[in-house]
Amino acid sequence: MSDYQLVIIGGGPAGLTAGIYATRARIKTLLLEKTVPGGQITTSEWVENYPGFPEGISGFDLGELMKEQAVKHGLEIKSAEVIALEPGNDAIIVKTASASYAADTVIIAGGARYARLGVPGEEELAGRGLSFCATCDGPFFRDREVAVVGGGNIAVSDAIFLTRFSSRVYVIHRRDALRADRILQERAFANDKLEFLWDTVVEAINGTDKVTSLRLRNVKTDQVFTLEIGGVFMAVGTFPNTEYLAPLIQLGQGGTIPVNIQMETQIPGIFAAGDIREGSIRQVVAAAGDGAIAAMAAQRYLEQLGQ
Repeated sequence: MSDYQLVIIGGGPAGLTAGIYATRARIKTLLLEKTVPGGQITTSEWVENYPGFPEGISGFDLGELMKEQAVKHGLEIKSAEVIALEPGNDAIIVKTASASYAADTVIIAGGARYARLGVPGEEELAGRGLSFCATCDGPFFRDREVAVVGGGNIAVSDAIFLTRFSSRVYVIHRRDALRADRILQERAFANDKLEFLWDTVVEAINGTDKVTSLRLRNVKTDQVFTLEIGGVFMAVGTFPNTEYLAPLIQLGQGGTIPVNIQMETQIPGIFAAGDIREGSIRQVVAAAGDGAIAAMAAQRYLEQLGQ
C-alpha cells in the first residue's frame, strides 16, 4: 500500500500549484523540497507580471502565499532532496537521503538552477541588482546602465529586451564572437544602446546593499578594469535538476524532461511540470499553469487506478 497517492518533487510555483489542485481534490499529497518553498522565485526582488498583483509583489512573499494556500488545503511539506525514483508494479518509490516514500503517482517539479560564475559578490548581491531574469526584473532598471553576461541566445535576447528600459546595456562575453543565432546578432549589432565587451570575464561583482560595479578582465591582454553599472543580468545557462533521473527517463535537450500536453512523461504515473520540463518558457505564471495541468492529469490517472 502506498504512503501517498501523490508525491510532488519540488516546491516552486509549479509544485505548489499542483499541491493546491491535488489537495482540493482530496488527494493525499506530500511535497518534497530541498531548500525553501517558493523555489527560484524567492530570489526575485519584485514580481510585476504575475496576475492579481497590480502593484507587484516580492518573490519571497509570492512564494510564501502559494505555500500558505497549499498548506491550508492540506498539503504536507517536508524538507528533503530526492535522490532516486524507482517505479514498480504496486507503487513508485521516491527516495531521499533519509527516507523513502511509496506513491501511486509522482509530479516532478524540481525546476532548474541558474549557472553561476562563482565570483565574489554573486551570492550576496542576488536580488539586489543582480538578476537571472531580464523579463522579470528589466523594468526596475529604467534609465540605468546595466550589463548582461553571456553570448548565447538568451543573453542576446535579454540584452535587446533591456534596451527598452535601460539607458545603456553592456554585453560581456568571454569570446570574440557571439554564439547566438545570426538573426539575433543582426538585431543586437543594429541597436545603438548595446555595447559589446569582447574577450572579457567578470572577476567580481561589487556593492554593499546593491550592485554598483563589476571588476572585469580581458582574457587576451590580462587588463583588469572596473565598469560602473546599476545592475547585472546573468545569462550563462541553466541546469534542470534532473541528474538523478538520467537512469530512468530519456532526457531531452539540456537535461529537460520531455512531456506531452498533459505533462505526462514516458513513464505512466510520472508527470513533470515547470522549468524542468522540455519547452518551458521559465515564467512563474506558466509554471503555475503546468502544475495545475499535471495535478489534474494525476487525478485522472488515480481514477483509472480505481482510487
